[in-house]
Amino acid sequence: MAHTFEDLVNLERLAEEAHAAYTANPDGDTRAAWRDAADTFQAAVVEHAEAEGKSRYEVEMAAKKAVRHPEPETA
Repeated sequence: MAHTFEDLVNLERLAEEAHAAYTANPDGDTRAAWRDAADTFQAAVVEHAEAEGKSRYEVEMAAKKAVRHPEPETA
């Protein structure tokens, strides 16, 4: 089953958190965790893009934008 866009956002958020942990404590374990999270995100992006008939690049950038520059929530 293809990942949803929300899945991609969550996976990118996990990859960003793993990167922050690696930056704070650059050892082998945190680096491996970051790489694993990033690899999981990339694989999900490819799967989602193929399932939706979209460009992998566009899907990846949209997910990263959603994580790094979220739209403000309206009440």
